[in-house]
Amino acid sequence: MPDETEGKFNYRQFDSLLNAPIRLAVVSLLAGSGECEFTWIRDTIGATDGNLSRHLAKLEEEGLIEVHKRFEGKKPVTYQRLTETGQQALLSYLSKLEGLISSLEP
Repeated sequence: MPDETEGKFNYRQFDSLLNAPIRLAVVSLLAGSGECEFTWIRDTIGATDGNLSRHLAKLEEEGLIEVHKRFEGKKPVTYQRLTETGQQALLSYLSKLEGLISSLEP
C-alpha cells in the first residue's frame, strides 16, 4: 500500500492560510479583479466588517495582499491588491487542489 503521507493526499501540502473559505474568496476575487475597495469585497463575498478586517490583516501580515488607504473627497477608503506572492500562493493552492480532484475522476 502506498504511503499516503506523501504526494497529493497529504493535507500538509495545502496552504492553511488559504484553507479558510473567506481568505480563499478574497484572494480569488482580487486575482480576478485587481485592486478592490473594502466595502465592495465585503459585499461581494458576504462577510461582516469585523470578520473581513481580521482576515485581510492576516493576508497582509503574510504578504499575500497589499492594503492602501487614501481619501476620496473627505472620506477615507481602503483598497486591497493581491501581491505577486499572493498570486503564486493561489496558483500553487489551486494546482494542488486540481491534482487531488483529478485523482477522483474515473
